[in-house]
Amino acid sequence: MKETKKTPLAKSFWKNQRILVTGGHGFLGTHLVKHLKKLLPKKLFIPSSSQFDLRDPEACKSVVKDIDIIIHLAARVGGIGYNQKIPGEMFYDNLIMGVQLMEAARRARVKKFVSIGTVCAYPKFCPTPFLEKNLWNGYPEETNAPYGLAKKMLLVQGQAYRTQYGFNSIYLLPANMYGPGDNFNPHSSHVIPALIKKFVDAKNDHRSSVIVWGTGKATREFLYVEDAASGIIQATERYNGRTPVNLGSNQEISINHLANMIKDIVRFNGNIVWDKTKPDGQPRRRLDISLAQEKFGFRPITPLEKGLRKTINWYLKTFTA
Repeated sequence: MKETKKTPLAKSFWKNQRILVTGGHGFLGTHLVKHLKKLLPKKLFIPSSSQFDLRDPEACKSVVKDIDIIIHLAARVGGIGYNQKIPGEMFYDNLIMGVQLMEAARRARVKKFVSIGTVCAYPKFCPTPFLEKNLWNGYPEETNAPYGLAKKMLLVQGQAYRTQYGFNSIYLLPANMYGPGDNFNPHSSHVIPALIKKFVDAKNDHRSSVIVWGTGKATREFLYVEDAASGIIQATERYNGRTPVNLGSNQEISINHLANMIKDIVRFNGNIVWDKTKPDGQPRRRLDISLAQEKFGFRPITPLEKGLRKTINWYLKTFTA
């Protein structure tokens, strides 16, 4: 994928806006907030979860006061193992935070609510590339269905509120994100940070092999976090429709190819051993991003290998320097 110039954003849109970003201290939130600060909004409120627990309706009422636009990133997230371990918490926490926050926003007459959904909301067996119109054509992959369905309900809520109250809520469906600042905790990390840590640790410990979950046959699409942040800002500024919109990279890669790519960048010379007793998760994932391109000019600019190198370099400087 060739790198292209980013679409310029209109600072004039943002100068009088009072913005709330939930989850603004997290992985995606940190990158998004960095971009938003450059746009000089009138107010940028970034509460922490320790200050305001969004599972508490009173906290939701507090954070939406004097706010024009909410970008709701706050979520409880993790990889397959994490989803399998606490499915009840994944469902409840993600559902209740979003539902209560949107209701509080409606009552406070917030002008726009941007919900960040998940590719996990798509059916397990969905024609590839995933089109937004196929979102309801089946049940999600079982290991992350509680999380995917909880996030999916924010689309239902937003559309219902738009119909009854004229509430401007939009819903974005990003692919799996990665990049500097990602979660590298082996108990809750997603596949890219998990693989990076495994290969770096194996190289440093002079091991002969690395064990990777599954068969390696499943495919995924990965969106560099800076591209995701740009897409969210573009959608916030330019999109006001009820239809959910995909944000992806237009690249599909097998886990086997991904693991070998990371292995080569890290320069680990051992073998990959596939633990086929562990789940692959969804068989294939790739999003059709033509609607995002049409509606708000979204263009991902970071090729996977370049994004992986940036992520690995950040990890080495942060955790192994």
